[in-house]
Amino acid sequence: MDTIVTTRSLTKRYGADYRVNSVNVEVNEGDIYGFLGPNGAGKTTTIKMLLGLVKPTSGQVLLFGKKFSENRQAILKQTGSLIESPSYYAHLTGLENMRVIQRIRDVPDKNITEALRIVRLEKQKDKKVGQYSLGMKQRLGIAMALLHFPKLLILDEPTNGLDPAGIGEIRELIRSLPERYGMTVFLSSHLLTEIEQIATSVGIIHDGQLLYQGSMDELKKKHQAVISIKTGDNERAMGLLFHSGFRAAFTDGFLRLPALTDSEVAEANRVLVHSGIDVIRISEQKKNLETIFLELTGKERSL
Repeated sequence: MDTIVTTRSLTKRYGADYRVNSVNVEVNEGDIYGFLGPNGAGKTTTIKMLLGLVKPTSGQVLLFGKKFSENRQAILKQTGSLIESPSYYAHLTGLENMRVIQRIRDVPDKNITEALRIVRLEKQKDKKVGQYSLGMKQRLGIAMALLHFPKLLILDEPTNGLDPAGIGEIRELIRSLPERYGMTVFLSSHLLTEIEQIATSVGIIHDGQLLYQGSMDELKKKHQAVISIKTGDNERAMGLLFHSGFRAAFTDGFLRLPALTDSEVAEANRVLVHSGIDVIRISEQKKNLETIFLELTGKERSL
């Protein structure tokens, strides 16, 4: 599998302030890479360095295995992007805005038709963009980024300003791009639930440093679910479970056991009931991405 995006010790410093500090990103072909972090973590600065919009203080950017600094034109021909917010001419229609980008990209009319269809703007293409809702403007920006059907699509907070229905539409759109069009997607967001539902791999950045990088499945496996058991005699129950091969910890009125299979949960319940201990409640607590993020950063910080 080819590596589409690579950064090596990528750093951006403003004075003594490190906005991005020695970040090593790796995105493979066909990935939907979720770049996750709170506002101010360094996501947009990293993306701007990927696209040559900000010059790194140190480090290297490679796209499609080539140094960006030496292959700028060739790389940008294969890359589409939407950074921060879409740019458009408000007095022009959606279609006219697309034609402006068409002339720059030198692509056929069918690309405009397909891109507008993908973002579901074909019925509003003749309406002036100044009259578009915020969500429609965001979708037009994505259509512009898709116009030449790039191999790499970089989206910075693409669901900003969208209502729940619009977020769902963009989510389904992004999910379809690798399989339908062979695109690799680099997606930044501070919305944990969005990244959790859409990304195949993830990078978590905090205060300019990359705390985790890998597949979403690997991340979740590292933070397994916990089985919580509440009984009528927790102290005695913990001893019985220990002698039966179950390791439990006692916190907040519950016995906490690491992830167990259904048959193991049933066995633990049997041990307690047969010993005359009332089992009041058994529940499974799965860690979502927000919990994992807070554990990685060590801070309960709002995203």
